[in-house]
Amino acid sequence: MTKAVLVMLISFWLCIPLSGCGSDGGGGGSSDSGGGTSYSNVPYTEMTDDMPAAGNPDGFCAVPAEAMEEDTSAPDWVVGDGTPQSCTSAAVVEAVARGGIITFDCGPDPVTIVMQETAKIFNNTGPKIVIDGGGLVTLSGGGRRRILYMNTCDPDQVWTTSHCQDQDHPQLTVQNLSFIDANSRGEVDYDGGGAIWVRGGRFKVINSRFFNNVCADTGPDVGGGAIRVFSQHNGNPVYIIHSTFGGRDDLGNVGANGGGISSIGVSWTLINSVFAYNRAIGNGGNPAQSGTPGGGSGGAVYNDGNTMTLSLCGTRLEDNEVNAYGSAIFFVSNNHDGTMIIEDSIIRNNINYSGHPWEILPGISGHLDTTMIVDDDSIIE
Repeated sequence: MTKAVLVMLISFWLCIPLSGCGSDGGGGGSSDSGGGTSYSNVPYTEMTDDMPAAGNPDGFCAVPAEAMEEDTSAPDWVVGDGTPQSCTSAAVVEAVARGGIITFDCGPDPVTIVMQETAKIFNNTGPKIVIDGGGLVTLSGGGRRRILYMNTCDPDQVWTTSHCQDQDHPQLTVQNLSFIDANSRGEVDYDGGGAIWVRGGRFKVINSRFFNNVCADTGPDVGGGAIRVFSQHNGNPVYIIHSTFGGRDDLGNVGANGGGISSIGVSWTLINSVFAYNRAIGNGGNPAQSGTPGGGSGGAVYNDGNTMTLSLCGTRLEDNEVNAYGSAIFFVSNNHDGTMIIEDSIIRNNINYSGHPWEILPGISGHLDTTMIVDDDSIIE
């Protein structure tokens, strides 16, 4: 064990009084913490149904300027003409294919649009592509299909550079939306990512919710019940801001690995968000143990690859479950050059059914020499 990890562990274990380690017991933070150029105490669009709200109400961590909501006051395309009936799957698919800034006008009440096919990004329609549901729109996979797909290396979606695995566009933002009942179990070429599958460009999620999305049940390196991501431009992080994955015991997202989110070679920054009741239901880990199909790691987060960073601030990971490793987080940097940063966050009550948790901290599985930065305002138990 390296000295840095040992010091971190000593600091952590000294930081577990029953009252918590910060002035508010963790998961809160302050409006001027983190040093970002902008702050999260801006008015997020309120969801207007009886489902769990988007985001952690006790999270007040700073949000970097590039991770803030996109301006949709002058949309390129509007789905709907003011009535729920006008907001159809076909209209969503057409708008997403056109790209640009997309909003909805489906009337004053919440509406659920059941997708009859997956909406696919075309890579030459940006560079910015924003899909904003205004807090009223839910996109449903109907238990049958993935909802949204972007892949800079898919020739059917137009190659725009000779280096599709590392280009700065499209820059996709989903905000003020809910994604429910998506299912990518039947996908063969692009597995994982029950609700959203992304490769290349940039991607961020703001003030959104993910309920009951599923991907493949087994496999050593497939996952992302809600989201699966590859190849972000220049190694920049995927931002998850003020969003909720699961949040109630009947709403969790499910996959072989990474019940909430999954990636290979991608960094993530999770700010003021909630991951609760998500499940990694594979069995046997990665590589798969003899006689098993593999998987079962990362109840909330599955992070695999080289030289990556996972950063949490003002975020709660609670009541997630696995059959293998990392009941909350599975973080394996193959070249041992990865960093986890945990600030003002709560990780607790996550369940491992394997009996062999292989943890570096409660709920977190990874290499013992992983660089860990955990502040005194976080609770990990």
